[in-house]
This record gives sequence, structure tokens and C-alpha cells, in this order.
Amino acid sequence: MNTTLMFSSQSTDYGTPDGLKSELDAEFHFNDDPCPLGMDGLPLMDGLSRSWGTSTFVNPPYGKQIKLWMDKAYRESQMGKVVVMLLPSRTDTQWWHDYAMKASEIRFIKGRLKFGNAKNPAPFPSAIVVFK
Repeated sequence: MNTTLMFSSQSTDYGTPDGLKSELDAEFHFNDDPCPLGMDGLPLMDGLSRSWGTSTFVNPPYGKQIKLWMDKAYRESQMGKVVVMLLPSRTDTQWWHDYAMKASEIRFIKGRLKFGNAKNPAPFPSAIVVFK
């Protein structure tokens, strides 16, 4: 098995799969997305340095900086906000135990997601982590 891609840092940005964000939005009514990948003509923004909305969807970069996004999501939720994150299900990592395990809810996704325009599924499992 070639695990080079699975453990590489070539890309840390994975576009949210079609339909997933819409399905979650119907439940949580998002009014913010602090890391939209510059899609739909929106400029890239520094979502870590600003306050988030009252109901925020976050599909953060999956590299080493994911710990910063998890910390920010947890802190925002402590202010009474709802934060819903699409994350790699990396239950063996310190950031998972430090932050995801404090979530109100963890939804493990069956199977592997196809991100953005990818032809193949991701080489890792995913989860929805809800802080509220």
C-alpha cells in the first residue's frame, strides 16, 4: 500500500464535499465560514484572528495548524456559539484528545469522503465535530 499521500503535507486544504455543507446548514443555519478556500470569488481570510459567527461551519486546513483551528473552535464555543467542524478522524493525535473529545457531539462518517473535485475518496476517515 502506498501511504505517501496519506502522510504527506503537499496539500492541507480539502474542499468540502458537495451536499455535505448544505445538509449541515439545514440543521445548524450557518452564518459564518472562517476558511472558505477563496471559493466563489471570496478572498482568502485569516479566520483565526477574527471573531466567528453564532453558527459557524469550519473545514480547516488539515496540516499541523489544525490544532490552532481546534483551539479557536473550542474557545468560540465557550462564548455560546455553535461551531461545526469537518475533520479528519485522527483519534490517535493529541489535538483530537485535547479538543474533539470536549465536543458536544462527534459524528463519524461512514466510508471515505470525496473532497472537492477529487476522483477518488480521501485516504483517511472523517468526522463531524460539533461544539455548542
